[in-house]
Amino acid sequence: MSDDGSAGTMDAFEANRRYLGTVAYRLLGSFTDAEDVLQEAWLRWRAVDRSEVAEPRAYLTTVVTRLCYDQLGSARARRESYVGEWLPEPLISEDAGPDRLAELGEEVSLAVLAVMEQLTPAERAAFVLHDVFAVGFDEIAATLDRTPDAARQLASRARRRVRSGGRRGRVDAAEHRQAVTAFAAATANGDIQALLTVLDPDVVWHSDGGGIVSAGTRPVLGADRVSRLLAGLVAKWFTPEATIQPVLVNGEPALAWYPTPGRIGGVIAFTVADGRITEAFAVVNPEKLTHIL
Repeated sequence: MSDDGSAGTMDAFEANRRYLGTVAYRLLGSFTDAEDVLQEAWLRWRAVDRSEVAEPRAYLTTVVTRLCYDQLGSARARRESYVGEWLPEPLISEDAGPDRLAELGEEVSLAVLAVMEQLTPAERAAFVLHDVFAVGFDEIAATLDRTPDAARQLASRARRRVRSGGRRGRVDAAEHRQAVTAFAAATANGDIQALLTVLDPDVVWHSDGGGIVSAGTRPVLGADRVSRLLAGLVAKWFTPEATIQPVLVNGEPALAWYPTPGRIGGVIAFTVADGRITEAFAVVNPEKLTHIL
């Protein structure tokens, strides 16, 4: 057995910690749960006989995936009793450069994470490992105790379900940012006509208050209803102290709402197609914002 305090053991885990945390977050949609998984993975890594580990990164990925797989079943049960819509916790990106996005994987949006809630644990694991992190099907099969062909089918089925869930693909960052900027200006001014211009006619507004703060319990459909909802929210909550600031959420242009300086009140992520907002995801549950300053 390796020494619990050996520098080699610690270095191997720490060298991959950011990557492993990203895998866990993509699988679970929760920073709290992902941190719990990393802690357990670290304990298992300390105890393993390192002479039997040929590739530490692959080994640790398997450990993290299996721990997440075990958590997904109980997480689904908890979310069935959740008040209103359950949305993933937003990741505020400090660096959205090519290297950082490559590390996170192409499918980093909050919208994709939300759609993945419809997948089975096995589908989600196969999709995330293969489509997001380019893990081979032989390795995925060993992790999930399936055949490579079965792992390939899981990922394919998950991919179809994600695409059918409304995700229209990644748009140009400038186009996305322009739509979000126009949305922010129209919202701040309570300008319904301007909102109707930037919102897709079939836009869907999702919100997650977790029963802790006021939020809709069901999606709001259509540009007219969403624009009027936003005008009402601005009239009620947008005081002179409040600000809306541009941020990057899961690698994409988004907005953060601060009711008072230094206190985060919510994050809104978007999907954009043809220059218009097709979906919005407002996370206002304070328990999902504790990691954001």
